[in-house]
Amino acid sequence: MKPFPRALTQKLHQREANYALRELPVSKNLIDFASNDYLGFSQSETIFNETHEYLLQNNINVNGATGSRLISGNHNLYAITEDFIANFHQAPSALIFNSGYDANIGFFSSVPQRNDIILYDELCHASIRDGITMSKAKSYKFQHNNPADLESSIKRCHSELVEVYVVTESVFSMDGDCPNLEELVALCEKYHCNLVVDEAHALGVFGDSGQGLVQSIDIQDKVFARIMTFGKALGCHGAAILGSEELKNYLVNFARSFIYTTGLSPHSVATILVAYQYLETEKLAIQKLKQNIQFFNQEKMQLGLKPLFVYSKSAIQCAIIPGNEKVKSIANKLQENGFDVKAILSPTIPEGQERLRFCLHSFNSQKEISEVLRLLSTFVF
Repeated sequence: MKPFPRALTQKLHQREANYALRELPVSKNLIDFASNDYLGFSQSETIFNETHEYLLQNNINVNGATGSRLISGNHNLYAITEDFIANFHQAPSALIFNSGYDANIGFFSSVPQRNDIILYDELCHASIRDGITMSKAKSYKFQHNNPADLESSIKRCHSELVEVYVVTESVFSMDGDCPNLEELVALCEKYHCNLVVDEAHALGVFGDSGQGLVQSIDIQDKVFARIMTFGKALGCHGAAILGSEELKNYLVNFARSFIYTTGLSPHSVATILVAYQYLETEKLAIQKLKQNIQFFNQEKMQLGLKPLFVYSKSAIQCAIIPGNEKVKSIANKLQENGFDVKAILSPTIPEGQERLRFCLHSFNSQKEISEVLRLLSTFVF
């Protein structure tokens, strides 16, 4: 076999030297403070069994989509599920993509046009930034959750001859904090910009039925597009872009990550539908998650840990512990004590911002939360 390229080997060695080499983890059956399964839906026997029953009752007995949705893969379940999602989110339309990554790549690479402007929060997810990189539009980042800096950016580039897209997340995946969406809406209305919100980590967490942060504050009619990802609180796979019927029609025609890929299997789409139906009626898990978020915040204050943490009212709670080696060491100690807490390292995040990322769930007990934070306090103080 031909030797592996030297330049690539050197890059791997550099990662290893910086304690930043990524490896696929092995399941150790630890107490879960790492996954995005906020409501425990991925473990739900009810959702699993009802999906199976739905397929049987509707005589759906094929394993795969067989092709892209524009060729042979657009089975009837898609329309049923997209209609349900659109109604649930009070949106004119929904278009399902194979993943949140595909949705963001498809949207940002195709919707903003040459000479249009994209203004995005500097902490937006890699999938958003990758899509922006593929766009022909001009793009500029603004300071994290800083409406004043955003307004300055809008004023510098505002023109009636181009469209301006303002991009943010309702919950930032590496910080767990939220923007002031009301202020962003006001700015977008003032300067006639299009607001785009990625709700990946807000679905299932905010709102009485987990509709997301946008609907919980009733601004859904003022947002150009929302990206809903199903691999987090819904416990399944895929994503949807919510917006106008014109936007859906445009994406079907121009979003390459939608056009040039095999569709999701009928089983995958049925799981999305059943998970959404369960989300609509299952209030207990959402309430328990909210209680655990509140309890976590109370406990970190009592233990004197609050200064370590980024302010967050979401299911993502991050303790800043600079240095890859140090934060990995503490994560390993927590794992040795039975708690699955992951270290987030540079270069995934900027050097000096390395952190422990605690993901809270409806199924975590208050005893588990108290114990993992007590252990953290002994390791950092």
